[in-house]
Order: sequence, then structure tokens, then C-alpha cells
Amino acid sequence: ANKKSLLRYDPPTKVLSKSQNKLKDLKMMCSNDKKQTQEILNAILPPIEWTTGDYLYKKCVSSTPATESDIEILQEELDIQLQSREAKETGLCPVREELYAQCFDELIRQVTINCVERGMLLVRLRDEINCTIDAYLTMYESGIAFGIRKDLMTDHKRQRIKVI
Repeated sequence: ANKKSLLRYDPPTKVLSKSQNKLKDLKMMCSNDKKQTQEILNAILPPIEWTTGDYLYKKCVSSTPATESDIEILQEELDIQLQSREAKETGLCPVREELYAQCFDELIRQVTINCVERGMLLVRLRDEINCTIDAYLTMYESGIAFGIRKDLMTDHKRQRIKVI
């Protein structure tokens, strides 16, 4: 099923035909400031690319500033998707994790448009949080593996004692 992202994107752009050898440079019809902001957004929230038929399409994160009503709509859309995709309210839930990550990326997009430095700080925080979560996951998996090995060793010792 095609899931709607909470991160706001511009409409897709046809980049090139498969028969062409190189990507064409996309000429942005905008001011230098907007172009620089778009380049920064593309660096921190990479565009989505896909092929349909003979064409490659690209969808970049929107550089349009958010309004107050956009933020309210984001909150409502988050709540709707949490409910419709049956995200668990507590504990580990990949659906909830994905939706909150999309929402945080949208907030990063909104902040970056208004203040690049704040946006970059939020990206740094997001990346650090993700590294910390990955480290906890690795420790958890390692602990589980250790417990299983110890259990197997204990079972093996019990069997040897029964044989004697």
C-alpha cells in the first residue's frame, strides 16, 4: 500500500529518459537564497528517485515555509496515521517509530527553511539519537545472544551430569 509521508515534498519532476546517458542539470527558477536552501534541504533530507516506464523521476523536499495551519494539519495527520496504521501506544512499535521519524524530519524541514543553523542542530540531534538507539539495540541483541549461549551451556552440562 502506498503510505502518505508526513514529510512535505514538491511535486515530482521528470529528470531524464532511460535512453539518455547523463542526468540533465535541473535549472531552478528561483533566487539564489531559495536555491541554497533547497540544496541544504536536499543534503539533509535526500530527494526520492524512482523510474516509471522510460523515465526517472525525482521528488525533492519542499522549500515552502510552513504556516501555523500547516503545523496543525501535521499534528492531525500524525494522529490519523497512528490510528489508521494501528501503532502501539507503548513499547516498541516500528510503525510509531517510522511516523515519529517522518514528523521530526518535517519539523527539521520547517525549521531549516527559517534558520539553517537551527535546522542543522536538529539534524545533529536526530542523528545522535538514532546512533544511541542503534547502540541500545546492539547491546540488547548481544545480551539475548549471551543469555541463549549460557542457557545452552547449562543444558549441555546437565546432560553430561546425567550421563555420569
